[in-house]
Amino acid sequence: MQSYKSILLASLVLGMTLSGGTALAGPVMTFGELDENQLRIDYKGQFQLVQRDTGSGADGGEATTEFNFRRNRIALLGAMGDNIGLYVQTEFTEDKNIGPLEVSDGNSSEFQILDAQLRFTYNPMLQVRVGKFKYNLTRENLEECEGPLTLDRSLYIRAPLVDDGTRDKGVAIFGNIADGLFQYRADIMNGRNDSISAPDSNLRYSVRGHISLGDAESDYGYKGTYLGKKKVLTLGAAYQMESDIAYADLANQTGSVDYQAYTFDLFAEYPIAAVGTFTASAAYVDYNLDDAYQGADPDPGVVGLNGEKKGGYVKAAYLLPNLPLQLFARGEQWKFAQLKNVFDQEINSYAGGLNYYFRGQDLKLTVEYAMTDFDQEGVFAGETTEDFNTLTTQLQVMF
Repeated sequence: MQSYKSILLASLVLGMTLSGGTALAGPVMTFGELDENQLRIDYKGQFQLVQRDTGSGADGGEATTEFNFRRNRIALLGAMGDNIGLYVQTEFTEDKNIGPLEVSDGNSSEFQILDAQLRFTYNPMLQVRVGKFKYNLTRENLEECEGPLTLDRSLYIRAPLVDDGTRDKGVAIFGNIADGLFQYRADIMNGRNDSISAPDSNLRYSVRGHISLGDAESDYGYKGTYLGKKKVLTLGAAYQMESDIAYADLANQTGSVDYQAYTFDLFAEYPIAAVGTFTASAAYVDYNLDDAYQGADPDPGVVGLNGEKKGGYVKAAYLLPNLPLQLFARGEQWKFAQLKNVFDQEINSYAGGLNYYFRGQDLKLTVEYAMTDFDQEGVFAGETTEDFNTLTTQLQVMF
């Protein structure tokens, strides 16, 4: 416990020393005969100090501590007049050993094109995205990575059998109706991009809609908090499907199964003068793969962390009225068809912490303590499930 306190103290001191100032936006270049086109460069980084009370030592029972980047990104934002936009974003990850459920050595570094999309805006009711970007299912995935309510999005929210768990390649349309009261979305994406292992090569389809009963949320992405600048009450729902996605018996290539998922979510934020801002968010998601995990030799993609599962979260926060300090809490419950060789494994996760906004989201310090509990603990066919606790301190900066 003493090591947790030392890390927390050191992180808070580091954050306070950096409150002196930082740039708020990257450089902008103009081009074209009339300088009607623009290109901007942004940097977004999240530097973390993570300590988990398991993972190291001969038996994996000792605490593990690691400095690393959660996100380390350079983005290009372009505009050609008023109707055509460009967004390209890279990301570098480096030998990160503390994962969602385990600590593992030897993870390799990776540099990738995270987003690459063209944006066409005909009017507020019809907008188009083409390229690689976030698919339209859960609100949690669509929330801005640098603007969450808690430390980050849920560790268990990703869809199954897609190359990048949060993004896919394809085409999406969306629009706002009645001054943002209603928003619709639909996309056609690659989905599983592995023709050899799948029974058939099909596309993945998603539809999503929401109703904004307060201030409109009219962008493609959401925010986990608007820091009291909006009064929001949004209810959303979505459905996603892909046919013939995997085999229940991979060895014999039999038992073709389909994929379906649906979700419901709610987000509310309400500022009260001289009192503070209250935020609440909740969602339920069901990822169904036709019980393929019960097959004789199920495809590895239908089980595990991103396999068949269902669950959800509840989050709440309070932002002080005269101090840029936000206190938050999160609770999650998930049931996995098969996880670490355990059928019907359940995970309960609870977390609490704070965000301190030195310059809004452009310079922010987050501290979160999370507890993860498995319904069934032990060693199952060589896989270990053991409750663990994680303390994370994160410094976010955006230029």
